[in-house]
Amino acid sequence: MPLFEKVCAAAGVLCLLYYVGILLYAGITADFAWIWPVAAVFFLFLGGVFHFRNSLPGPVLPTLFILTGTGLLLFGCISFQIVNAMFQRTPSDLDCVIVLGAQVKGTVPSRALKKRLDAAALYAEKHPETRLILSGGQGSGEEITEARAMYEYLKKAGIYPERMQMEEKSTTTRENLKFCLPMTNREDRVGILSNNFHIYRAVALAKACGYQQVYGMPAPSDPFMQLHYIVREAFALVKEKTLKNI
Repeated sequence: MPLFEKVCAAAGVLCLLYYVGILLYAGITADFAWIWPVAAVFFLFLGGVFHFRNSLPGPVLPTLFILTGTGLLLFGCISFQIVNAMFQRTPSDLDCVIVLGAQVKGTVPSRALKKRLDAAALYAEKHPETRLILSGGQGSGEEITEARAMYEYLKKAGIYPERMQMEEKSTTTRENLKFCLPMTNREDRVGILSNNFHIYRAVALAKACGYQQVYGMPAPSDPFMQLHYIVREAFALVKEKTLKNI
């Protein structure tokens, strides 16, 4: 078997194994998990096309390789920007921090949201003049708004209620930032706090919404799901660009 076919077969098997791992680890409701079996089929198909290359019309294989290479190059460039933003350093003199919402299970913040909240609490403790804006509405399976769940969690963590504001209508990242903008002043230095993979898109959306001085604040994310989140985020960025939100 030629090397290229082996690489495609290995990539397909790894995608399937990762998909199974996601299902076992995060459950069948894992957002965007379907991309991995789709990727597996694509890599196996690519290997199969190469295997039968001698029986294909002349332009088919070069065209397929050009399209695949272009797509992978684009994906690589987008992923580089996402990963680079994951390591941003947070300024120490922010006027306010917008904590973006994530899934709440009943009234309890999800693992991803807890990581954001723990990072927010730590920053708030070190910078007592900084105020927090908690953003997130109520979605399916949530008994209260994400903002309210964040408020209660941070209050238990020792953050004074008067330092926190809630935005409880948003359902997307763009709405998070759009609805929080009136709660800030034009001259404010604003931190956007989310899990690390989400920072690049969140900051880009914030700038598009009209924030003048905005800084990413990356909180940790689940190590096992990190690759999945980066892939999902790359597609989300393409969507935002297509809709001209950034």
